[in-house]
Amino acid sequence: MALQTAETGTDPADAERDSPGGKPVESLHRVVIRIAGDSGDGMQLTGDRFTQETAAYGNDLSTLPDFPAEIRAPAGTLPGVSAFQLHFADHDILTPGDAPDVLVAMNPAALKTNLKAVPRGGTVIVNTDEFTDRALKKVGYAADPLHDGSLDGYRVHRVALTSQTVKALDGHPLSRKEAERAKNMYALGLLSWLYHRPVDQTLRFLEQKFARRPEIIAANRAAFQAGWNFGETTEEFEVSYEVAPAALPPGRYRNISGNPALAYGLVAAAQRSGLELFLGSYPITPASDILHELAKHKAFGVRTFQAEDEIAAVGAALGASYGGALGVTTTSGPGVALKSEAIGLAVSLELPLIICDIQRGGPSTGLPTKTEQADLLQAMFGRNGESPVPIVAPRSPADCFDAALEAARIALTYRTPVFLLSDGYLANGSEPWRIPEVEDLPDLTVRFARAEEYQGSPFLPYQRDPHTLARPWALPGTPGLEHRIGGLEKADVTGEISYDPANHDHMVRTRAAKVAGIAQSIAPIEADDPSGAARLLVLGWGSTYGPAQAACRLVREHGGQVAHAHLRHLNPFPPNLGELLARYDRVLIPEMNLGQLALLIRARYLVDATGYNKVRGLPFTSTELAEEIQRILLEVEGA
Repeated sequence: MALQTAETGTDPADAERDSPGGKPVESLHRVVIRIAGDSGDGMQLTGDRFTQETAAYGNDLSTLPDFPAEIRAPAGTLPGVSAFQLHFADHDILTPGDAPDVLVAMNPAALKTNLKAVPRGGTVIVNTDEFTDRALKKVGYAADPLHDGSLDGYRVHRVALTSQTVKALDGHPLSRKEAERAKNMYALGLLSWLYHRPVDQTLRFLEQKFARRPEIIAANRAAFQAGWNFGETTEEFEVSYEVAPAALPPGRYRNISGNPALAYGLVAAAQRSGLELFLGSYPITPASDILHELAKHKAFGVRTFQAEDEIAAVGAALGASYGGALGVTTTSGPGVALKSEAIGLAVSLELPLIICDIQRGGPSTGLPTKTEQADLLQAMFGRNGESPVPIVAPRSPADCFDAALEAARIALTYRTPVFLLSDGYLANGSEPWRIPEVEDLPDLTVRFARAEEYQGSPFLPYQRDPHTLARPWALPGTPGLEHRIGGLEKADVTGEISYDPANHDHMVRTRAAKVAGIAQSIAPIEADDPSGAARLLVLGWGSTYGPAQAACRLVREHGGQVAHAHLRHLNPFPPNLGELLARYDRVLIPEMNLGQLALLIRARYLVDATGYNKVRGLPFTSTELAEEIQRILLEVEGA
C-alpha cells in the first residue's frame, strides 16, 4: 500500500466559505505547486515571486527550483524546460513536496516533462496557445494531449495565457513579442488569486526591477491584474483556495535560500571574530551566488576577488588568511579538484581557511544545475599525503547560516582549513528563516600572537596550545615574529624546514590529532526516537535531512518504530556516534551518491550499514524513503 502523509499532497481542511466575488473558498492544510515552461518564460522569477508572497502571508514553505544546465537551450525543447516547485502549508513542513498537486504548463515540452510527476486527480493548468502542431512535433507528441484523452485522469484547466496577455496589453507601447513575454505575470496573477496571496511585494518588486522602464512596469502590472481578474470572473475556476498561516515560533522571519544564508553566515562570522572577510572565488554553478551576495557587503569589511581560475582563487584566500583575514573560497566539485594542492598547503601551514563546496552532479562538468552529495570522499581524502580536514554540512537552506558560523569557529579555533559541504538543492531551495539576535551568535574573537609575549625569546611558530593543538597565528610584518612559510615539511615547534623521518611522522600524527580533537568541542549526536523502542536507525547528512525526517514521521504515523539521527560534522564524527550506532539492530543511510558515508561508517565503526542510494540530480522524496524504511522494518521483525 502506498504511503500518504502531510508531505505528499493536498490535504483539505474542513472549512469552506465564499470569497468577496461570490465563489466558494476551500481551506487546505498544504499545497504543492509546480510551474514549468521554457527557460526564457521567466519560470524562476514567477516561482520566486509566488514564494515571496507566500512567505509574506506566513505559511511554512519549501522550494525546489529546477532549471536546465544549458545557458539557453532551443526554445520549446525538452532540455530547455525550467521548473519551480513550491510546497506551502499551515504547519511545519520539511520538503518541497513529493509530487505537485498543481502543474502549470506553459508549453508542450513543460507538460511532457512534468506530467508524470502529477498524481492522478491532480490539477493541470495549460497554456493552450502554445500547443501548435510545430510545438507538439518538436517534443515528440504524435497527437495533441489536450484532445486525445491522455489528460482524462486530471482536472485540466485550459487557459489561453499568451493571447489573453497580449489582449490585456492592447494599447501599451509594446511589440507583440514584448507583450507575450509578460505571460508569466498573467500566470502569477491567476495563481495569486487562486490561493489568496498578498500581492503588494510583487507590485513593489516590478517597480524596482524595471525602474528605468516605466512602460514595462505598467505592462507587467496590467498582465498581473488581468490574470487575477480572469480567476475572479471566469467560469473556468469555480473555487479558490486558502492555506492559513503556520504557527511559527515568535521572531522576525524572512524567506531565504541556501547560498545567501551561507553568505550571511560568513559575514556574521567575520563580524563576531573581528576579522575582515576575504573571498577568493572563480564563478561556478551552483556556487556563484555566494560571490554575488558577498560582493554587496563591502560596508561590513568584506572583500571579494574574482580570480582568473580556481587555483588563483584559493591561493588568494589562503594568502588573505596568512595576512590575518578570514579567508574563504567557494566552488563546486570540479573546482575542489583544482584547489586540492593549495588546500594541502593550508593543512601544512595550519592556517584557517573555509572551502565552501556547493556540490553538483558529476563527474567532470557533469550536471551543473542538478544536486548531488558525491564530494564527501573528495573532501575527506582528495589531497596528497596525510592531510585531514574537518568537514561540516548544513541540513537545510536556513541552516547554511549556522553551518557557516560553525565552519568559521573550527577554522579559527584550530588553525585549519575546513570544508563546508552544501549542495545545489540547498543552494537554490528556500524556506523561512528566523533572523537571530546578534548577541545570540557565538563569540569568535581571535587572539593573534604578540611580540611582547616572548620578551626577547625566539618566536616558535609551531608551539601549540595544549588544549586545541593550534599553533599561534602571527601577523606578517610583526617585528620578532618572522617565520618560514611554504609547502615543505616543518620541524616541530621551530617551523624550520625538516626532512627528518621521525619529525615528519610526528607532525603528521600531530595534525591528525588536532583534527580528531575537534570532536571534544562537538555536541553529542542525539536520535529522534519517540518510542525509545526503535530497532532501525536512519542516519543522514546534508540535504537528506528533510526527506529522511519526513519519511520517519510517515512511518510512525502508520505504526512503525524508527529512529532518525543527522550528522552536521563528518570529520571528525561526534564523539558518541559509535555508541549511538550500537543501540540499533540496523542502520539505513540514504545518500545522493553511491554510498560514501556508508563506506566511512562501516570502516570506522564496523557497522554493516545499509545504503539507499540514487544519483538522479534530484532530492529524495519522503515517500520512497518511507517505503524503504518499511521494507527494512519487515526484515527486522521477521528476523
